[in-house]
Amino acid sequence: MKNYVVVAALCLCCFGLLAQNNIEFKASNFKEDKEAFKTAVEHIKKGDEFRDAGNEAIYSILNPKKNFKQALQNYLLAQEFNPKNAELNFKIGNCYLYTNNKHKALEFLQRAVQLDAEVDPFIDFYLGMAYQLEMDWNQAIKYYKNFQASSRSKQIESLGRMLSKRISECKYGITIAADKKRVWVDNVEEVNSSLDDFSPCVSMDGSMLMFTSNRDNGKPSADGFEWDQDIYVSYLEDGKFTGPKNMGPEINTEGNETTGMLSYDGTKLLLFKEEDGQYDIYESRLKGSKWVTMVSFSPQINTKDNQTFCSFNANEKKLYYINDRKKGEGNYGYDIYFSQVMDKKTRKYEFPNSAGQKVNTKFNEGSVYMHPKGDLMFFSSEGHNSIGGYDIFVSKRKQGQWSEPENLGWPINTPYDDHFFALTASEKYAYIASNRKGGKGGMDLYKITFWGPEKFHQIDTEDYLLASIANPITDVRIEKSVEVNRKSLTVFKGKTIDAITKEPVEAKIEISDNSTGRVIQTFSTNSATGKFLLSLNSGKNYGIAVKAKDYLFHSENFDIPKNSEYNLIDKEIELKNIAVGSKIALRNVFFDVGKSTLRPESSAELDRLVKLMKDVSSLKVELSGHTDNRGSESLNKKLSEDRAKAVVAYLKGKGIAEGRLVAVGYGSEYPIASNKTSEGRQENRRTEFKIQAN
Repeated sequence: MKNYVVVAALCLCCFGLLAQNNIEFKASNFKEDKEAFKTAVEHIKKGDEFRDAGNEAIYSILNPKKNFKQALQNYLLAQEFNPKNAELNFKIGNCYLYTNNKHKALEFLQRAVQLDAEVDPFIDFYLGMAYQLEMDWNQAIKYYKNFQASSRSKQIESLGRMLSKRISECKYGITIAADKKRVWVDNVEEVNSSLDDFSPCVSMDGSMLMFTSNRDNGKPSADGFEWDQDIYVSYLEDGKFTGPKNMGPEINTEGNETTGMLSYDGTKLLLFKEEDGQYDIYESRLKGSKWVTMVSFSPQINTKDNQTFCSFNANEKKLYYINDRKKGEGNYGYDIYFSQVMDKKTRKYEFPNSAGQKVNTKFNEGSVYMHPKGDLMFFSSEGHNSIGGYDIFVSKRKQGQWSEPENLGWPINTPYDDHFFALTASEKYAYIASNRKGGKGGMDLYKITFWGPEKFHQIDTEDYLLASIANPITDVRIEKSVEVNRKSLTVFKGKTIDAITKEPVEAKIEISDNSTGRVIQTFSTNSATGKFLLSLNSGKNYGIAVKAKDYLFHSENFDIPKNSEYNLIDKEIELKNIAVGSKIALRNVFFDVGKSTLRPESSAELDRLVKLMKDVSSLKVELSGHTDNRGSESLNKKLSEDRAKAVVAYLKGKGIAEGRLVAVGYGSEYPIASNKTSEGRQENRRTEFKIQAN
């Protein structure tokens, strides 16, 4: 029996050796398919050109652009012809490591080693990267050190700082992964596609999500290699986001557009787009129900360099953005800059300044988001104590300087690329993009849910008292209180509407600091919907004034104590129209059929009118009754007059002086719709009030 086992093992071993034979791309190996062989070799040559260009950019800490994607497109065609070539498998693995499908690299690199253990001098380096992605930190370090020990100095030198950086990342990874943060990280499946979905922008209340995607939109990119990048929007309904909707031609052009930031009030969208091979920053504003065509920033910001991911600061007086200016802190790649506004109307800004050495590194900074608190900067970077690829960091503004950035930790950050942090005002949810393993494909959007600080179990009171009797507590010193430095937001959202018609009204909102009387911010509610959204920091007493032409002034007060918790206020602000001649139909005033008796369900509408009359004591109005044209005109006129008088009687009964009220019956004299249809006749049967004096 033992001999049979040995023979079987030998057979399996021989079969394995045969299965793992490296088949070289030589004409002699493919005599029966010469044309296909030539085509495959051509694909490899084209792929090599793109791969070489990509690697050169990576080693110089520059953007490899689409070089690795285009290399893969060629290599994979050759792979179909001959999947058992060690060198080709190695090249494919190399390329995947620098795409948004990094997780595919390990399979090809392992296959390359199986076919030829000495396939390439860089095999250990790339295997180290592949195992790092798997969070197999020790295995990754082993391969990196193998490469370090066996490679010639020129090979190590060609990697620049990469090798030592990768080893450091693995060491950070061991520490950071051991301290799992109290969060959930979930794929937002309903908005993601099999291609790249990234750069999320979320409204302060978390109800709207904008992002960029290169999914199939019917518009091939300029190079014809993939689809054009467009901006999409989705809305939160019943705990899930709706299917993404393309934002249309006002935002999306024939070129690539990429989201940067949705302003805190939800009315401005920062984005950047490519023109003639250069990226510049633009702004689009929400006018009514449409986002208007984007406007460029001043030449102080949009220079001959590339300006990309961007964010306003809390009061929108500074713009932070990513720039590849050659004189940055890193002298390589992309750094974070900011520019101060000089004149908002002309959109003139000062020349840019670096965010400083504590933020910018010798490696690439990838995106930036300024939280409305004003003192927090979230950004992605390949530098600092990243555990691989881009990680997300936070830095706090202290005494005019940005603090040493803190890694947000695992599982927010992984050895993959984790980018584009956007936080809701409640600070309970954030959205990022990542090409981590397990997504739908490419970059995907992920939702982070923060659990909050760990809660300790309370000691049972009875047990505590029993224990204290047995072992009396002798140290009764009172520890000094610990001040929690919390600075949460209150989100005030809602819409401005006409107090009687309930139709949206575009209004101007001024936010003042009541302690100083200074106006902090001014903006307008949406002209189509009347909607608004604003965020208020704790520690102030705010006065909020709402003004609209021909309407009464409306005010709100929010006294938000320091260290208060997050709060969401959703409110309709009813504005009272006082323009002389204004005529409003009271659609919710009802009478019994053919009579002038008010029905009980009329009370709510009439009580609103009572309140208006009491708020504006000088107001004088005409109450008029109207009918359709059925029946005799004399009866219609009397019925309409009696109904108008019934409304006046109701108002008098609520304390409105008779001298301020006039009752008139117009019968069918002033129709507002056709009397030929039942719907039209229903429209014509109405009660109106008209402002005669104010």
